[in-house]
Amino acid sequence: MFMLKIVPATTNVNFVGMRRLAYPLSALLIVASIAMFLVQGLNFGIDFRGGILIEIKTEGPANVEELRRTVGGLGLGEVQIQEFGAPDDVLIRVQQQDGAEAEQVKAIEVIKNALGDSVSEYRRTEFVGPTVGAELIESAIWAVTLAIGAILIYIWFRFEWQFGVGAVIALTHDVITTIGLFAFTQLEFNLATVAAILTIAGYSINDTVVIYDRVREELRRYKKMDMGALLNLAANRTLSRTFMTSVTTLIALIALAIFGGSIIRDFAYAMIWGVVIGTYSSVFIAVPILLWLKISREALSAGSEDDGAGEDGGDILAEAPSEK
Repeated sequence: MFMLKIVPATTNVNFVGMRRLAYPLSALLIVASIAMFLVQGLNFGIDFRGGILIEIKTEGPANVEELRRTVGGLGLGEVQIQEFGAPDDVLIRVQQQDGAEAEQVKAIEVIKNALGDSVSEYRRTEFVGPTVGAELIESAIWAVTLAIGAILIYIWFRFEWQFGVGAVIALTHDVITTIGLFAFTQLEFNLATVAAILTIAGYSINDTVVIYDRVREELRRYKKMDMGALLNLAANRTLSRTFMTSVTTLIALIALAIFGGSIIRDFAYAMIWGVVIGTYSSVFIAVPILLWLKISREALSAGSEDDGAGEDGGDILAEAPSEK
Protein backbone atom coordinates (compact mmCIF):
# COMPACT_ATOMS: atom_id res chain seq x y z
CA MET A 1 0.00 0.00 0.00
CA PHE A 2 1.08 3.55 -0.69
CA MET A 3 2.24 5.31 2.47
CA LEU A 4 2.45 9.08 2.78
CA LYS A 5 5.76 10.10 4.35
CA ILE A 6 6.33 13.84 4.63
CA VAL A 7 9.06 13.36 7.24
CA PRO A 8 11.62 10.58 6.64
CA ALA A 9 11.64 7.72 9.12
CA THR A 10 15.16 8.66 10.19
CA THR A 11 16.21 12.28 10.54
CA ASN A 12 19.35 13.87 11.91
CA VAL A 13 18.40 17.36 13.08
CA ASN A 14 20.57 18.91 15.78
CA PHE A 15 17.75 20.39 17.87
CA VAL A 16 19.93 20.71 20.96
CA GLY A 17 22.61 22.56 19.03
CA MET A 18 20.00 25.03 17.72
CA ARG A 19 19.08 26.07 21.27
CA ARG A 20 21.48 28.99 20.91
CA LEU A 21 19.11 30.38 18.27
CA ALA A 22 15.86 29.13 19.82
CA TYR A 23 16.43 30.59 23.28
CA PRO A 24 17.04 34.20 22.11
CA LEU A 25 14.12 33.94 19.67
CA SER A 26 11.78 32.72 22.41
CA ALA A 27 13.04 35.36 24.83
CA LEU A 28 12.36 38.03 22.20
CA LEU A 29 8.84 36.69 21.62
CA ILE A 30 8.10 36.67 25.35
CA VAL A 31 9.46 40.20 25.93
CA ALA A 32 7.55 41.51 22.89
CA SER A 33 4.35 39.78 24.04
CA ILE A 34 4.58 41.25 27.54
CA ALA A 35 5.36 44.70 26.10
CA MET A 36 2.37 44.56 23.73
CA PHE A 37 0.13 43.44 26.61
CA LEU A 38 1.28 46.29 28.86
CA VAL A 39 1.28 49.00 26.18
CA GLN A 40 -1.67 48.07 23.97
CA GLY A 41 -3.62 45.66 26.15
CA LEU A 42 -6.19 43.11 25.01
CA ASN A 43 -9.33 43.79 23.03
CA PHE A 44 -11.68 42.28 25.59
CA GLY A 45 -14.97 40.98 24.28
CA ILE A 46 -18.35 41.56 25.83
CA ASP A 47 -17.77 38.59 28.14
CA PHE A 48 -15.09 40.53 30.02
CA ARG A 49 -15.79 44.24 29.61
CA GLY A 50 -19.58 44.13 29.76
CA GLY A 51 -22.13 45.35 27.26
CA ILE A 52 -25.21 44.44 25.26
CA LEU A 53 -25.47 41.51 22.88
CA ILE A 54 -28.44 40.99 20.56
CA GLU A 55 -28.82 38.17 18.05
CA ILE A 56 -31.42 38.76 15.35
CA LYS A 57 -32.89 36.95 12.35
CA THR A 58 -33.69 39.23 9.44
CA GLU A 59 -36.21 38.99 6.61
CA GLY A 60 -33.95 37.60 3.91
CA PRO A 61 -30.16 38.08 3.77
CA ALA A 62 -29.04 40.81 6.15
CA ASN A 63 -27.60 44.08 4.89
CA VAL A 64 -24.83 44.38 7.46
CA GLU A 65 -23.69 47.83 6.28
CA GLU A 66 -27.20 49.25 6.57
CA LEU A 67 -27.63 47.70 10.02
CA ARG A 68 -24.28 49.17 11.06
CA ARG A 69 -25.38 52.64 9.91
CA THR A 70 -28.73 52.30 11.65
CA VAL A 71 -27.46 51.11 15.02
CA GLY A 72 -24.25 53.16 14.85
CA GLY A 73 -26.29 56.34 14.40
CA LEU A 74 -28.17 55.89 17.67
CA GLY A 75 -25.37 57.42 19.77
CA LEU A 76 -24.87 54.32 21.91
CA GLY A 77 -21.09 54.22 21.57
CA GLU A 78 -19.05 51.42 20.02
CA VAL A 79 -21.11 49.04 17.88
CA GLN A 80 -20.03 45.74 16.30
CA ILE A 81 -22.27 43.96 13.81
CA GLN A 82 -21.42 40.70 12.07
CA GLU A 83 -23.08 37.75 10.40
CA PHE A 84 -23.50 34.85 12.76
CA GLY A 85 -23.40 31.75 10.56
CA ALA A 86 -26.33 32.12 8.16
CA PRO A 87 -26.75 35.23 5.93
CA ASP A 88 -29.95 36.18 7.81
CA ASP A 89 -28.47 35.65 11.28
CA VAL A 90 -26.76 38.74 12.72
CA LEU A 91 -24.98 39.43 16.00
CA ILE A 92 -25.10 42.99 17.36
CA ARG A 93 -22.69 44.07 20.11
CA VAL A 94 -23.04 47.45 21.79
CA GLN A 95 -20.75 48.82 24.48
CA GLN A 96 -22.00 49.11 28.03
CA GLN A 97 -24.05 52.23 28.63
CA ASP A 98 -23.39 54.68 31.44
CA GLY A 99 -25.63 54.01 34.39
CA ALA A 100 -27.33 51.02 35.96
CA GLU A 101 -29.29 48.14 34.42
CA ALA A 102 -32.19 50.44 33.55
CA GLU A 103 -30.00 52.31 31.05
CA GLN A 104 -29.01 49.02 29.39
CA VAL A 105 -32.64 47.98 29.05
CA LYS A 106 -33.48 51.40 27.61
CA ALA A 107 -30.66 51.04 25.04
CA ILE A 108 -32.00 47.64 23.99
CA GLU A 109 -35.44 49.14 23.41
CA VAL A 110 -33.93 51.96 21.37
CA ILE A 111 -32.13 49.41 19.17
CA LYS A 112 -35.29 47.33 18.67
CA ASN A 113 -37.33 50.41 17.71
CA ALA A 114 -34.66 51.48 15.22
CA LEU A 115 -34.51 48.05 13.58
CA GLY A 116 -38.31 47.92 13.22
CA ASP A 117 -39.81 45.42 10.79
CA SER A 118 -36.47 44.38 9.29
CA VAL A 119 -36.13 41.85 12.12
CA SER A 120 -38.26 38.71 12.02
CA GLU A 121 -37.00 37.25 15.29
CA TYR A 122 -34.92 38.27 18.30
CA ARG A 123 -33.10 35.07 19.15
CA ARG A 124 -31.35 36.33 22.26
CA THR A 125 -30.77 39.52 24.15
CA GLU A 126 -28.09 39.61 26.82
CA PHE A 127 -26.43 42.14 29.06
CA VAL A 128 -23.12 41.44 30.79
CA GLY A 129 -22.40 43.80 33.67
CA PRO A 130 -18.94 45.03 34.67
CA THR A 131 -18.97 42.99 37.89
CA VAL A 132 -19.60 39.76 35.98
CA GLY A 133 -16.90 40.72 33.47
CA ALA A 134 -14.33 41.25 36.25
CA GLU A 135 -15.27 37.91 37.82
CA LEU A 136 -14.84 36.19 34.45
CA ILE A 137 -11.37 37.71 34.01
CA GLU A 138 -10.37 36.48 37.47
CA SER A 139 -11.81 33.03 36.77
CA ALA A 140 -9.96 32.85 33.44
CA ILE A 141 -6.64 33.68 35.11
CA TRP A 142 -7.26 31.05 37.79
CA ALA A 143 -8.22 28.46 35.16
CA VAL A 144 -4.98 28.94 33.19
CA THR A 145 -2.80 29.10 36.33
CA LEU A 146 -4.31 25.98 37.92
CA ALA A 147 -4.05 24.09 34.63
CA ILE A 148 -0.33 24.86 34.37
CA GLY A 149 0.18 23.92 38.05
CA ALA A 150 -1.65 20.62 37.61
CA ILE A 151 0.46 19.82 34.55
CA LEU A 152 3.64 20.50 36.54
CA ILE A 153 2.55 18.05 39.25
CA TYR A 154 1.51 15.41 36.72
CA ILE A 155 4.79 15.54 34.79
CA TRP A 156 6.76 15.60 38.05
CA PHE A 157 5.16 12.38 39.25
CA ARG A 158 5.27 10.67 35.87
CA PHE A 159 8.93 11.52 35.19
CA GLU A 160 11.22 13.66 37.36
CA TRP A 161 11.01 17.25 38.55
CA GLN A 162 13.33 18.41 35.75
CA PHE A 163 10.82 17.20 33.17
CA GLY A 164 7.99 18.99 34.98
CA VAL A 165 9.90 22.28 35.08
CA GLY A 166 10.91 21.95 31.43
CA ALA A 167 7.32 21.24 30.36
CA VAL A 168 5.94 24.19 32.33
CA ILE A 169 8.58 26.57 30.92
CA ALA A 170 7.62 25.53 27.38
CA LEU A 171 3.92 25.75 28.24
CA THR A 172 4.22 29.19 29.83
CA HIS A 173 6.10 30.30 26.71
CA ASP A 174 3.13 29.17 24.57
CA VAL A 175 0.52 30.90 26.75
CA ILE A 176 2.41 34.22 26.95
CA THR A 177 3.08 34.38 23.21
CA THR A 178 -0.56 33.55 22.44
CA ILE A 179 -1.71 36.42 24.65
CA GLY A 180 0.90 38.60 22.96
CA LEU A 181 -0.53 37.66 19.56
CA PHE A 182 -3.99 38.85 20.65
CA ALA A 183 -2.54 42.06 22.06
CA PHE A 184 -0.68 42.73 18.80
CA THR A 185 -3.52 41.88 16.39
CA GLN A 186 -6.31 43.22 18.66
CA LEU A 187 -8.42 40.18 17.87
CA GLU A 188 -11.29 39.92 20.32
CA PHE A 189 -10.29 38.23 23.56
CA ASN A 190 -13.29 36.43 25.04
CA LEU A 191 -14.25 33.20 26.79
CA ALA A 192 -13.72 31.26 23.57
CA THR A 193 -10.14 32.54 23.52
CA VAL A 194 -9.61 31.31 27.08
CA ALA A 195 -10.90 27.92 25.97
CA ALA A 196 -8.42 28.06 23.07
CA ILE A 197 -5.53 28.81 25.46
CA LEU A 198 -6.46 25.85 27.66
CA THR A 199 -6.73 23.66 24.55
CA ILE A 200 -3.30 24.89 23.40
CA ALA A 201 -1.92 23.97 26.82
CA GLY A 202 -3.28 20.44 26.48
CA TYR A 203 -2.02 20.08 22.92
CA SER A 204 1.44 21.42 23.75
CA ILE A 205 1.88 19.25 26.80
CA ASN A 206 0.79 16.18 24.84
CA ASP A 207 3.58 16.80 22.32
CA THR A 208 6.07 17.38 25.10
CA VAL A 209 5.10 14.24 27.02
CA VAL A 210 5.52 12.08 23.90
CA ILE A 211 9.08 13.38 23.41
CA TYR A 212 9.88 13.16 27.13
CA ASP A 213 8.70 9.56 27.19
CA ARG A 214 11.13 8.78 24.38
CA VAL A 215 13.90 10.65 26.25
CA ARG A 216 13.28 8.44 29.29
CA GLU A 217 13.32 5.35 27.09
CA GLU A 218 16.62 6.34 25.48
CA LEU A 219 18.15 7.17 28.88
CA ARG A 220 17.44 3.63 29.99
CA ARG A 221 18.79 2.18 26.75
CA TYR A 222 21.95 4.24 26.27
CA LYS A 223 23.51 4.82 29.67
CA LYS A 224 26.87 6.11 28.39
CA MET A 225 25.75 8.22 25.43
CA ASP A 226 26.45 11.94 25.50
CA MET A 227 23.35 13.69 26.85
CA GLY A 228 23.09 16.16 23.98
CA ALA A 229 23.20 13.37 21.39
CA LEU A 230 20.66 11.36 23.37
CA LEU A 231 18.19 14.26 23.48
CA ASN A 232 18.63 14.77 19.75
CA LEU A 233 18.00 11.09 19.19
CA ALA A 234 14.74 11.19 21.16
CA ALA A 235 13.51 14.33 19.40
CA ASN A 236 14.31 12.95 15.94
CA ARG A 237 12.70 9.59 16.61
CA THR A 238 9.42 11.32 17.50
CA LEU A 239 9.69 14.03 14.84
CA SER A 240 7.54 12.24 12.25
CA ARG A 241 4.73 11.74 14.76
CA THR A 242 4.99 15.34 16.04
CA PHE A 243 5.00 16.85 12.56
CA MET A 244 2.16 14.74 11.17
CA THR A 245 -0.05 15.40 14.21
CA SER A 246 0.52 19.14 13.83
CA VAL A 247 -0.17 19.13 10.10
CA THR A 248 -3.43 17.17 10.37
CA THR A 249 -4.61 19.42 13.21
CA LEU A 250 -3.74 22.54 11.20
CA ILE A 251 -5.76 21.31 8.22
CA ALA A 252 -8.88 21.13 10.40
CA LEU A 253 -8.18 24.49 12.03
CA ILE A 254 -7.58 26.27 8.73
CA ALA A 255 -10.91 24.91 7.49
CA LEU A 256 -12.56 26.31 10.64
CA ALA A 257 -10.89 29.69 10.13
CA ILE A 258 -12.06 29.91 6.50
CA PHE A 259 -15.52 28.32 6.64
CA GLY A 260 -16.46 28.39 10.32
CA GLY A 261 -17.89 31.89 10.36
CA SER A 262 -16.85 35.00 12.23
CA ILE A 263 -17.99 33.77 15.63
CA ILE A 264 -15.41 30.96 15.70
CA ARG A 265 -12.69 32.63 13.64
CA ASP A 266 -10.78 34.16 16.56
CA PHE A 267 -10.80 30.78 18.31
CA ALA A 268 -9.43 29.14 15.16
CA TYR A 269 -6.70 31.78 14.78
CA ALA A 270 -5.63 31.24 18.39
CA MET A 271 -5.51 27.49 17.88
CA ILE A 272 -3.52 27.76 14.65
CA TRP A 273 -0.92 29.88 16.41
CA GLY A 274 -1.01 27.53 19.40
CA VAL A 275 -0.34 24.43 17.31
CA VAL A 276 2.62 26.08 15.57
CA ILE A 277 4.18 27.59 18.69
CA GLY A 278 3.38 24.48 20.77
CA THR A 279 5.17 22.21 18.31
CA TYR A 280 8.13 24.59 18.21
CA SER A 281 8.42 24.82 22.01
CA SER A 282 8.12 21.07 22.51
CA VAL A 283 11.10 20.40 20.25
CA PHE A 284 13.29 23.51 20.57
CA ILE A 285 12.59 24.53 24.19
CA ALA A 286 11.34 21.59 26.25
CA VAL A 287 13.99 19.14 25.02
CA PRO A 288 17.20 21.25 25.10
CA ILE A 289 16.32 22.76 28.48
CA LEU A 290 16.76 19.32 30.06
CA LEU A 291 20.51 19.83 29.55
CA TRP A 292 20.44 22.97 31.66
CA LEU A 293 18.24 21.30 34.29
CA LYS A 294 20.70 18.38 34.43
CA ILE A 295 18.35 15.40 34.37
CA SER A 296 19.49 12.45 36.45
CA ARG A 297 20.38 9.25 34.62
CA GLU A 298 20.40 7.32 37.88
CA ALA A 299 16.80 8.19 38.71
CA LEU A 300 15.50 7.10 35.31
CA SER A 301 17.92 4.36 34.23
CA ALA A 302 16.92 0.74 34.55
CA GLY A 303 17.88 -2.36 32.65
CA SER A 304 21.06 -3.74 31.12
CA GLU A 305 24.18 -1.69 30.48
CA ASP A 306 24.47 -0.31 26.96
CA ASP A 307 26.84 2.29 25.62
CA GLY A 308 24.80 2.99 22.50
CA ALA A 309 26.78 0.65 20.24
CA GLY A 310 24.18 -2.10 20.20
CA GLU A 311 21.64 -2.92 17.56
CA ASP A 312 20.46 0.68 17.39
CA GLY A 313 23.95 2.09 17.41
CA GLY A 314 23.92 2.74 13.70
CA ASP A 315 21.06 5.23 14.08
CA ILE A 316 22.75 7.35 16.70
CA LEU A 317 22.84 10.98 15.71
CA ALA A 318 25.80 13.27 15.67
CA GLU A 319 26.57 14.42 19.14
CA ALA A 320 25.50 17.87 20.29
CA PRO A 321 27.63 19.74 22.80
CA SER A 322 26.58 19.17 26.39
CA GLU A 323 25.67 22.08 28.64
CA LYS A 324 28.68 23.41 30.46
